[in-house]
Amino acid sequence: MNTLLQPFVSLGNWLWGVLAAVIVWIVGHEDAPAVLYAIKVLLLILCIVVPLLLSVAYLTLWERKLIGWIQVRIGPNRVGPLGLLQPIADGLKLLVKEIIVPTGANKFLFVLAPVMAIMPAMAAWAVVPFGPELVLADIDAGLLYIMAITSMSVYGVIIAGWASNSKYAFIGALRSAAQMVSYELAMGFALVCVLMAAQSLNLGDVVRMQSGGWGFLNWFWIPLFPILLVYLISGVAETNRSPFDVAEGESEIVAGFHVEYSGMAFAVFFLAEYANMILISTLTSVMFLGGWLSPVPAVLADAVGLPWLAAPNFGWLVVKLFVVVSSFLWFRATFPRYRYDQIMRLGWKVFLPLTIGWIVVLGAWMQTPLWVWWK
Repeated sequence: MNTLLQPFVSLGNWLWGVLAAVIVWIVGHEDAPAVLYAIKVLLLILCIVVPLLLSVAYLTLWERKLIGWIQVRIGPNRVGPLGLLQPIADGLKLLVKEIIVPTGANKFLFVLAPVMAIMPAMAAWAVVPFGPELVLADIDAGLLYIMAITSMSVYGVIIAGWASNSKYAFIGALRSAAQMVSYELAMGFALVCVLMAAQSLNLGDVVRMQSGGWGFLNWFWIPLFPILLVYLISGVAETNRSPFDVAEGESEIVAGFHVEYSGMAFAVFFLAEYANMILISTLTSVMFLGGWLSPVPAVLADAVGLPWLAAPNFGWLVVKLFVVVSSFLWFRATFPRYRYDQIMRLGWKVFLPLTIGWIVVLGAWMQTPLWVWWK
């Protein structure tokens, strides 16, 4: 068991034992195992959602600090020690602000849109493996589930723009939806390449197929390097992050599809954007960078007398996730916003042909002795 998670696992097992004893005592009939299983699943969901929401909150602080350093500024440092309470202050500010619903808006859809935006960002974590045995739902069609659930996020954007009864919001929603659909095609074909290399739709099997004694040389970033770039850049576009943030180009269309939202309704869209950044960074780490596997070759770790460096560990996934998600922030501080026609051209005329062509190249490569990623 991962030493980093051992205290939490021990505490969880103890709490689960107490809850199980209490529930068995209360229920006391043949349906007790089903009730216990349902409660166990709910506890596991909380163990994923609560850290994810905390990570989203503090990712906003890390973004402001990192961009501040890049631009030779200090960044937030006033609220709490080292500015660590800034996300809590921001959350409280949004919590007490009034949610104003426009007069001509469809109130039901206006409220539904933020839910539709954040739901896929949360539900996709059900099949993400955090370790060899750390996954909520270890299903065989994990990649298909990811593609199906994440494609629903575009509905939140469309509904938000239409329900607001605002021309600016509607134009922003159309631009954003067209962009998301365009780059989702490239991401889908990128996942086909991962499926071909791993010979499985199960995300745990995808990571295990990248295991071996040569550390990072066993990972799929080598045979799928163009696909890694396509997936990462498409993920930036999919989340409407700079330099693909044309849907929220303040100089063009104010704040895009959520221009009419305020308070916690706006905060939910904000949470969905950052939760999607973390999700795409995690999936990039799992599918191309070995997931929880160590980048240190076993031979090197044994040579320096530190064999634990080559051991699989949840901490390795956290490090890879942190590096990838920090690249999203680096892009924002570095590149100017692209024109809309440039974004569409990149998605349809570059990424889509590249991914389809790499499927053919990969299929031919896998039939030769040069393909060394079989297990």
